[in-house]
Amino acid sequence: MADPIVVGVDEHSALSAVTWAAREAVLRGASLTLVSVTARPGSAGVPIEAPAGVFEGADEDAETLLARAKAIAMTVVQGRSLEITSVHSIGSPVPELLARSESARMLVVGTHRHGPVERLILGSVSAAAVAHAHCPVAVVRELPHVQPHQIPGPVVVGVDGTASSIPAIDLAFEEAALRNVDLVAIHAWSDIDLHKVRGSRDFAWDTVRTRETAALSESLAGHVQDYPDVKVRPVVVADRPAHNLRKHAETAQLLVVGRRGRGGFPGMLLGSTSRTLTHWVSCPLIVVH
Repeated sequence: MADPIVVGVDEHSALSAVTWAAREAVLRGASLTLVSVTARPGSAGVPIEAPAGVFEGADEDAETLLARAKAIAMTVVQGRSLEITSVHSIGSPVPELLARSESARMLVVGTHRHGPVERLILGSVSAAAVAHAHCPVAVVRELPHVQPHQIPGPVVVGVDGTASSIPAIDLAFEEAALRNVDLVAIHAWSDIDLHKVRGSRDFAWDTVRTRETAALSESLAGHVQDYPDVKVRPVVVADRPAHNLRKHAETAQLLVVGRRGRGGFPGMLLGSTSRTLTHWVSCPLIVVH
């Protein structure tokens, strides 16, 4: 069996991440690992003097939650085979999930933050996973009217023309092929808002667009040959990659981006575009390092 899809399970989500992860595992022929972590005194983030009564029943609650998550995961299998392993660990969620990401094909985390204020702060587990995981991380937001694994539309990928976006392109083509949908490849010439730059209206956009379209085609060329059945829709824009990716993600079932962009440097954990998108995109987002 291939490396598993690992998904964090907690009581704060509607288990949307579980259903999305189950579908991903079925598409890939991978197993699914459900992970629930119970805190104890001394765990990271838990006050040392927290009364013991706070943790009474926690183990039973975790086992109940895992059983519920497994039952929900099976609802999306639709008669296909899916090996599911449930893991209940003691400690802190972030170290446990990061450790499991070392041998995972993908780590899936959920977030239920919807409001304009709450979205300014991504959940601590999700943020740590995106920044530090050893494998691609899918952030799946709980939505009010649709399950994330049932969202229609294409796969969208951000392409910045550097080597850092190649793993994201690889995964995006693979996802589009697995889902039998189109791939929208978006490339922005500038990371900054050109309307705020003096003299920016004087540049010859038609010339730049022709050059950048050629660069985008070059970035995709090898993948187009490897995935001849995937229809690619290239999109070249002048600036604001996060804004344009978010706009196209509104009608997409999945958005894929690299963890660091053109301005990335060794040791940088998360680029500005991927950081912005983790806060504001509603469809499932995969961040690839």
